[in-house]
Amino acid sequence: MKKIGFLFITTFLFLISCNSTPKKKYLPASIGAINSLAIVIDNDLWEGAVGDRVRQHFAAPVLGLSWEEPLFTIHQMPAKVFSGSVLNNRSVLVIAKDTLSLAHIKTDMFATPQKVGVIKGTTEQEIIKNLDAKANEMIKAFKDLEIGEAQKRFLISLNQEKALEESLGINLSIPSIYKVGRQEDSFVWIDRQIQKGSMNIIAYEVPGNHFKSDSTLVADIVNMRDSIGKEFIPGPTVPGKTTYMITEKAFSPYVFPAEISGKKAAEVRGIWEIANYPMAGPFLTYIINDDKNDRKIVVEGFVFAPATEKRDYMFELEAILKTIKFVDTQKPQEAGIN
Repeated sequence: MKKIGFLFITTFLFLISCNSTPKKKYLPASIGAINSLAIVIDNDLWEGAVGDRVRQHFAAPVLGLSWEEPLFTIHQMPAKVFSGSVLNNRSVLVIAKDTLSLAHIKTDMFATPQKVGVIKGTTEQEIIKNLDAKANEMIKAFKDLEIGEAQKRFLISLNQEKALEESLGINLSIPSIYKVGRQEDSFVWIDRQIQKGSMNIIAYEVPGNHFKSDSTLVADIVNMRDSIGKEFIPGPTVPGKTTYMITEKAFSPYVFPAEISGKKAAEVRGIWEIANYPMAGPFLTYIINDDKNDRKIVVEGFVFAPATEKRDYMFELEAILKTIKFVDTQKPQEAGIN
């Protein structure tokens, strides 16, 4: 009997322990336009030095655009209205004066996917100090989240053309509204029409040793882009003149180290223009090391949209370029651009 009783109790406790396993919390889908940021901060802080510093970081101008546009479209609200469906905003920054001093990022607090940055301090000066220390990390977290959301939306309807794979051995997740406009042995041009112009993606390869020295890197990138523009990207027809895309002469592009598809890369942001014709716009280029095939793959997005804000267009192109995958184990052909 004692043995039977012991077995009964053991089984009962096992069943209880199984049933007491905490259930996964249900979270609603997050909401919000791409590149929007909900900032939860009381009005007195928002209208003073703290608000100024928040705007300095999170509404800073995006690099490489034709005119100033902010990193995020900001929606400020006091803490008392941060409730209900407002909690489901995808990117949220909470700033408050408190008895604690802290700065951290939380994931999927009220919805999914979601990032919530929290900045607190006992004084305004302490809040600003914590904000300065954490702002860059938070900006990256919010931007990565927005990139992921944009890429998820692409999956609804993808372009099925094989030009990139056939010519370069790569794939991009590109919305079906984009179409291949030109395909050469080692160059592909894909574009879509927008209300006042076009959004464009080009891809090509250069030899692995194309860039000779770090000291001349920016100049070499400009020369590379200009030679590609002259060969493949003509401008409008102007009698007696040759027009084609070049890098804007007045300002050098911004160049940053990057990692794309697990490979070392360079990120280049700047302004393109048309030689011998008044036409210009922003571009974003990734130059990616493909050491296995002794080459560099160059993917670029550029926009032509006069008198139109271009931040979100360029953001869409960035999201597309960052989906690159290398599908060939062998070099598809000898690099043809020197």
